[in-house]
Formats: sequence, structure tokens, C-alpha cells
Amino acid sequence: MTEQRRVIARVLAESCDHPDVEELYRRCVAVDDKISISTVYRTVKLFEDAGIIERHDFREGRARYEQVPDSHHDHLINLRDGKVIEFTSEEIERLQSEIARKLGFRLVDHRLELYCVPLDDDKT
Repeated sequence: MTEQRRVIARVLAESCDHPDVEELYRRCVAVDDKISISTVYRTVKLFEDAGIIERHDFREGRARYEQVPDSHHDHLINLRDGKVIEFTSEEIERLQSEIARKLGFRLVDHRLELYCVPLDDDKT
């Protein structure tokens, strides 16, 4: 692995959010100003193909990324500011499996994205 790929991997690992490629590039350039945007694009594709990171499309017209998590979680996306909140819910997990079973299937994977607006929006 090249040093530039190591920087990209480290920046992704340290991200508490779900950066798109442009944001990832800005963060990487702060560490190594010789990294090009094309290197970031190629590396993100390589990491995605290798199963190191996951691609998310949160209805913004741009892909956002996160490291493949150690444990399953779902996402709540605030449509006002684009903030992504990760959460887990035993109740949702149980309900999804139950629904699949009632329909004659065994759930093997899923992805849940909840698109929301703040409750304050209802007051205006």
C-alpha cells in the first residue's frame, strides 16, 4: 500500500461522519498536500471493491463513505442539514426478521435509512 493510500485509509478511519470524496480529499490534503483528487477517487473505489468501506447514497446526489462497521447499525438522515446519525434498535432488528419469516424468507442482510426532519419543523 502506498503512503498516500495509508493517509486516505487513516483519514477514513478517523472520520466520525460519512464524508463524500471531496470532503475526504480536503481532509487528506491537510495531511499530505501531494495527494490528488484522482488518487482519492481511485483509492475509494479500490477500498469499496475490497470491502473495506461502504458506499451510501443519502439522497444528496453524492456518495458518502464509511469504514465497514464492526457491528450492524442503521442510519437516520436529517434532511435539513444532511447530518447522519447511526443507531441500533433490537426492536427494529427483531421486527425485520419477523416480517421476512412471515413472508417465507430468512433475513440475511438489510440496510435501513430513515429520512427525517427535526420536530421543530412541525411548529412553523
